[in-house]
Amino acid sequence: MNRKRTIKGILTGIVSLVIIMVHIIPLYILIGVAFKKKTDMSSRWVWPKYFYLDNFVQAIRRSDLLLAYKNTFIITVCSMFLIVILGGFAAYPLARRQTRFNTNIQRFVMGIMMVPPLSILVPLYSLMVDMGGISTYWGVICLLVTFNLPLSIYLFSNFIKSLPITLDEAAKLDGCGPGKAFFYILLPLLKPVIASVAILTGVSSWNDYMFSLYILQSPKMRTITLSVSSFFAQGGSNLNHAAAAALMGVMPIIIIFIFLQKYFVKGMVDSAIK
Repeated sequence: MNRKRTIKGILTGIVSLVIIMVHIIPLYILIGVAFKKKTDMSSRWVWPKYFYLDNFVQAIRRSDLLLAYKNTFIITVCSMFLIVILGGFAAYPLARRQTRFNTNIQRFVMGIMMVPPLSILVPLYSLMVDMGGISTYWGVICLLVTFNLPLSIYLFSNFIKSLPITLDEAAKLDGCGPGKAFFYILLPLLKPVIASVAILTGVSSWNDYMFSLYILQSPKMRTITLSVSSFFAQGGSNLNHAAAAALMGVMPIIIIFIFLQKYFVKGMVDSAIK
């Protein structure tokens, strides 16, 4: 029995190590290329013995990265706020009222998660053109919110189901309506799932390329992903500048995740098993 546990532990450790390496190696190569000179022909696996910071300076100048930061920040924060608020509001009645109609709504929401956005990109683009949403913040925000809401509703509803219904009943006896009960009683208890939804949808919005490419056509509306892609052209590409821009683009997400990871893990586990 102990031998089986030992073998299982070793196999689990090996699989975990492989998964960690798969995620760390691209970041390791990215950092190394970002600090190398373009004339440095050494292997990308070899860590540079110097730090060439001009790649970062050129990445900011050539791609107008500061403007891209501003655009990406506005789009991500607005999308994330709407996804959390609307997802929580929609999930509350679905979780508290277990009717056949609400069950069908939840199944419909799960079905929407299975639809690839690329498959309906043409009608979405046509709709945005008719509505005047091309090269606007609200146009791309609407699309990001639409395709991230199902995940938000799913996580919120599963988490709210785990909370005792007596909380709502006690709030009702104290004269609180459904809105006040949600804001003052349930919302403080939803911090873990709020962090999970914020991280998942925030990363998705920050890294969005498809919607940004087709909706944000004006150079002034360029996001970080579009700025990084600008270093790759038919006439040639500059991997060092692109790596520097990509590294600056991914660092805010990594830092935020480090500070919110305990809430993220708790929210994901509770939403999945409860």
